[in-house]
Amino acid sequence: MIFKKPVSVLVIIHTAALDVLLLERAQHHGFWQSVTGSQEDNEPLNLTAQREVFEETGIHAPITQFVDWQKTNRFEIFPEWQYRYGPGVTHNTEHVFSLALAEKCPIKITLDEHVAYQWLPWKQAAAACFSWSNRDAILTLGEMAR
Repeated sequence: MIFKKPVSVLVIIHTAALDVLLLERAQHHGFWQSVTGSQEDNEPLNLTAQREVFEETGIHAPITQFVDWQKTNRFEIFPEWQYRYGPGVTHNTEHVFSLALAEKCPIKITLDEHVAYQWLPWKQAAAACFSWSNRDAILTLGEMAR
């Protein structure tokens, strides 16, 4: 088995009006989140962000559109997902990015990973997230825009 690296990206995709894209996890209905994904070996984090956005949404954005917040979150990996990581790995380090789009666009989700998507105003999007780090990043986005 190939284990995931316990280093990931969180990418907040939003419009100029601060509508935020959320995806519903396929294996955990009701779990809404922004784009997330693990870094691959020898992959720069900005390319991880770009790759994950394309894989999870079909959005092909130039690397120059991604903003690295220079913010990391460290959290315990949920027990139900620890099998995907190496033996004894219990925590993940998440790097926060954002991607601003001019307006909402159709999304092409990968059905084995997500079952639905929605664009929500930032406060509603933050409230819908199951992850504290995702919620906090969206709230930060809204505060930065003020």
